[in-house]
Amino acid sequence: MKMKAILAALAATAALFIGVAHADGLTDSAKAGKPIRIGFAHEIPWAYPGDKNEPLGFANALAVGVLKSMGYTNIEPVVTDWGGLIPGLQAGRFDIITGGMYITGKRCKNVAFAEPMGKFGNAFIVKKGNPKGIQNYKDIKEKDATMVTVSGYVNVDEALKEGVPESKIMQVPGPTELLAAVRAGRADAGASNYFDAKNLAASAPDEIEVTDPAALPDWTNNWVAIAFKPEDKDFLKAYNEAQAKYLGSPEMLEAVGKFQYTKAQLPGDAKTEWVCANR
Repeated sequence: MKMKAILAALAATAALFIGVAHADGLTDSAKAGKPIRIGFAHEIPWAYPGDKNEPLGFANALAVGVLKSMGYTNIEPVVTDWGGLIPGLQAGRFDIITGGMYITGKRCKNVAFAEPMGKFGNAFIVKKGNPKGIQNYKDIKEKDATMVTVSGYVNVDEALKEGVPESKIMQVPGPTELLAAVRAGRADAGASNYFDAKNLAASAPDEIEVTDPAALPDWTNNWVAIAFKPEDKDFLKAYNEAQAKYLGSPEMLEAVGKFQYTKAQLPGDAKTEWVCANR
């Protein structure tokens, strides 16, 4: 009997060891009480830092809400340029990208996206009156116009797919530089997501307007998700389960409603696996 008890204890210890050994790094770190570092750029209203570096924006509000429902409240914001988000995740400078990133096939090769948290369209900012009549990428190509967008935005690949020459695509570090290029006449149109375009135009209402997002092809509509390192599979699975309960709830809609997200932006039935294969 004594030997059986010893063997049972050894088996239990081995099972515990195996369970720990198979847990991913983020799960172990979070359960140990270490901060979960969320990475994002300054992208109003998606994700941006407040006066005290607190994580604001609807993508941050959703991610923080999901993490809280999982029992994690020790959150550390890390702000970087948009182009540094995926490299920063890969280099371990933060654990999660919360910056409102579109799911694309190219990005799916480098990060593991959670299930979609929203669906969004794109638009251009142009000078008041839209002097060149630009509504879509084909207009840019046919009118020999110059387009500006932020480095790392999906608009680069979208423009190339629509036949815009690479020489006519100017890339800048962030939305501020995008707006400056259009205002100064260095670019005829600035490509961005619709939210960013609206906010940029609102900052210069006498000079800038936004094109109709419906003028762009339907395939340019995109789904947004929170991104993880591929090796953090256990944490991603738990996050998806928690997000499924939180997404669309009154609590969630109240949290994100402060940042322009409404029921109209809910992702529908699209799954990340399908989006990765089709975007």
